Order: sequence, then structure tokens, then C-alpha cells
Amino acid sequence: MDKMNKKDLISIIVPCYNEEEAIPFFYREIDRVSASLDADIELLFVDDGSSDGTLKLLRSLAEKDKRVRYISFSRNFGKEAAMYAGLQNAAGDYAAIMDADLQDPPALLPEMVRILKEEDYDSVGTRRINRKGEPPVRTFFAKLFYRIINKISKVQFVPGARDFRLMTRRMVDAVLSLSEYNRFSKGIFQWVGFKTKWLEYKNIERVAGKTKWSFWKLFKYSLECIVAFSTAPLAISSFFGFLFCLLAVIGIIVIIVRQLAGVDSAYGWASEVCIILFVGGVQLFTIGILGQYLSKTYLETKKRPIYLIAETEKDNKKE
Repeated sequence: MDKMNKKDLISIIVPCYNEEEAIPFFYREIDRVSASLDADIELLFVDDGSSDGTLKLLRSLAEKDKRVRYISFSRNFGKEAAMYAGLQNAAGDYAAIMDADLQDPPALLPEMVRILKEEDYDSVGTRRINRKGEPPVRTFFAKLFYRIINKISKVQFVPGARDFRLMTRRMVDAVLSLSEYNRFSKGIFQWVGFKTKWLEYKNIERVAGKTKWSFWKLFKYSLECIVAFSTAPLAISSFFGFLFCLLAVIGIIVIIVRQLAGVDSAYGWASEVCIILFVGGVQLFTIGILGQYLSKTYLETKKRPIYLIAETEKDNKKE
């Protein structure tokens, strides 16, 4: 594997959505840390359709610092699209993905660079060893999600893993080769393989601004992961179908035997309604699972672009 030398370039990709308050803190910290890096850097900010002053701030940074580049989407396409756009437009020999809120500590970058330079790895990932500052309910469901997905998926997910990682160019190219519309990058990073070393750190709260991840958004995001990296829900649907067919056959046999034995098999309308509602609910549940997979297939066949660019730093310079 090619190792870093003094002329190598690291692209630091920073997805941004309404991060006007956090970006100045991030920029100062990354500027400080970059002095100790054994490589040159470029800062590639991806504005994911922000509605605050994020884009204006990025224009200003790009004008005063040649290391700063930015991509501004035509609307909000989501963090997954922003990360993909960053990787696709990164010019560096190595690429790092970081959040602007400093929950991904830039201070880890020198160690990450050292590992890729001196050890046989293609990626250095980071994971939180605790979730201090998060609501207990959110922590509970996050841990539950990792237990479930690692049971039903062939791809193994590292609990507490962050999107923050440093990758070699060949791993970046491998990730970009998976150009699927419905993306879950944590799973894609694991699926492509390559040797990854994990650095652990304690949870850090946002330096400024508010989180964009509500409980409902995280729940939908977890469903994206399950559908993208496991077919177990389809197997569950098949299991329920088989189970209820079996129960129906057993029920018919029981009714026939009771009738032949002269026992009244009528149990009243209340029990029948409960059974109908229960079976109907299971049917709708399984149809919903099938619908999720079908909808993802439908979106993939449309071949729509993952993102659309409205402006970059090059457009700003032309003005």
C-alpha cells in the first residue's frame, strides 16, 4: 500500500446543514490541528440545502483560504448524499469525513494519519464508547438497533461507530463504486471491506447549534439500514404466512373433531373479531415490509441523481 509522504493531500469532507453557528469553531480547530499533520489538506464543505447563513459563511471562507472548497446543493438531499458528493469531488489522496459540530474531534487526525502512514490499514474509523449527554431512551434504542442489525445482517456493524474516518484513495474509490440511491454509509464502509483500525473516544456534545436528528429521523434511518443490508424482514413475512396457514389447518381439524364429538364450536363474535383484527394486522404488517423493499427497488430503477449542485467555490470566484 502506498504510504503518505509530505506532498500527499488529505480531503476533509464536512457535510453541513444549518451549521452557521458551528462552522467558525470547526474551522479554527481544524486550522490549528492541520499544522501538526504530515500532509497538506483541503477543506471540502458540502452545504446540504441550508436555510441559514451557512452558504454565505462558506463563500467567505473560500475567498480568504485557498484550502477551502464548497459544494452547495439545490435543496436538502440528506447527509448521505452530502457524504457521497464530498467523496466524489474530493481531490485528495486520502479522504476524511467529519461533522462540523466538533462531535468528531479533529485532534484525532494526526494519530489517524500516523496509522495509515506506518501501519497496514486502508481506513481509520472512530467509535464512541459512551453516549453521555443523550436522552436515555435514545441510547437504549441505539444499542437495541446494533444488536438487531448484527443478528440479521451478514455485514457486521461496530456499535457506536461514527461517520468520522480517514480512508485511502483505493477505499474511497471502492465506496464510490457503490452508487446506489438509497445509501447507508456505515454499512457501505463495512461492506467494501479493507482493513480498518478503530479509535475510541468519549462522547462529545455539540459545540454550537442544534442537532438535526430527531428520534423519528433516526428511526427512519435505521429502517433504511435494515432494508439495505438485510432480507430478514422478508423471511419474517414468509414465516408469519406459514405460521397462520398452519394455525388455520389446525383450527379446521379441531373444529371438525369437536363437531363430530358433539361439542358446540361457536365461541361468540368477540373472539372472532379479535382473531380477524389480529390476522389482518399481521397481514398489513407483512405487506408493509414487502412495500418497503418494493419502494426501494422502485427508487433505484428511476436512476435519479443522488444530489444536484447549485453552486461551488468556482462559481463564486467567477462572480
